[in-house]
Amino acid sequence: MPVELRIPPVGESITEVTIGAWRKAVGAAVDRDEELVELETDKATFDLPSPVAGVIAKILKKPGETAAVGEVVGLIDDSKSGTPAAPAPTASSPPASSSAPAAMVPKKDVAASLPQTAPAAELPGPAKKPARVEAPAASAAVGPAGREERLVPMSPIRRRIAERLVEAQRDAALLTTFNEIDMTAVVALRKKYRDSFQAAYGVKLGFMSFFVKAVVESLSAVPQLNAEIRGTDIVFRNYYDIGVAIGGGKGLVVPVLRNAERLSFAEIERTIADFGHRAGENKIKLEELQGGTFTISNGGVYGSLLSTPIVNPPQSGVLGMHAIQDRPVVRDGAIVIRPMMYVALTYDHRVVDGREAVTFLTRVRDIVEDPTRLLIEI
Repeated sequence: MPVELRIPPVGESITEVTIGAWRKAVGAAVDRDEELVELETDKATFDLPSPVAGVIAKILKKPGETAAVGEVVGLIDDSKSGTPAAPAPTASSPPASSSAPAAMVPKKDVAASLPQTAPAAELPGPAKKPARVEAPAASAAVGPAGREERLVPMSPIRRRIAERLVEAQRDAALLTTFNEIDMTAVVALRKKYRDSFQAAYGVKLGFMSFFVKAVVESLSAVPQLNAEIRGTDIVFRNYYDIGVAIGGGKGLVVPVLRNAERLSFAEIERTIADFGHRAGENKIKLEELQGGTFTISNGGVYGSLLSTPIVNPPQSGVLGMHAIQDRPVVRDGAIVIRPMMYVALTYDHRVVDGREAVTFLTRVRDIVEDPTRLLIEI
């Protein structure tokens, strides 16, 4: 009797998924725990593995269709071994990105449906995935020559991003304050300890660890930015779960550094490197995207010079980092060239007053400009 391939529980409040690419065609042999089909939710993308070894007898849901948790999407005949069928070619299958968002890969326990973490530190290139059998088709509205239009359904993640951005603009009183940071000391420190840090920890010493440390110290001084509104109450926290915004083919995701106040420079850099690697392969776990208390977004990696980041509800603040540029500044009455970075803090004015926002941002600036205040464990 064919074994049913069902959609497992994939997270709190998630009731349905969108079918992505099938990895195998009908008639193809599969092994137990082999990835069969890509599933998308509004928070993450993950691969559903085969519960048994056998042959794919039937595919019940096509790419682009939705399926409820618990619904059967395929049948596997476990009485046959068969030989693998050649996957159908697809021109729309994108290569895995090695840049930076979001996914889980369920393994042996389908009900648990959560994967193991990829190795951190200096990570190898993304592993090669099984060939895709199908990809969601885009419908085309053909117009005059040279003016055709292509209609592509929004992915669940992209729809969720859109909803959250509109929610933030509608429900919060958002303001942004700006400052600039002289990065001379951090640049020199990274250069001085670059080789010894990488030799000791197997990962590069980046800018983000300095900003995470500076943010945690500044949040402890201005706790309103680590708080949230819950009904008619303001919830203050004595822990710091810092979200780090990462962009990728599936859209922006914000995996969280849990208890960032307890992490060393090396632990921060390893975790962020791991997030970036797994985000490019759609292997960020669902729980890694939930529950941040504050967010840092680095638009500078894309060349952004200045922007106004949007708060990730229900958080009360987000720090935007930007590109470092050599600019003339005045020091001790003389004009000198320094590597400068604009930073922006967007905050919810319902919780945070302007004085507190400016205090926070200037404190971040002061710490980054004098990083000897922070201890580097090397």
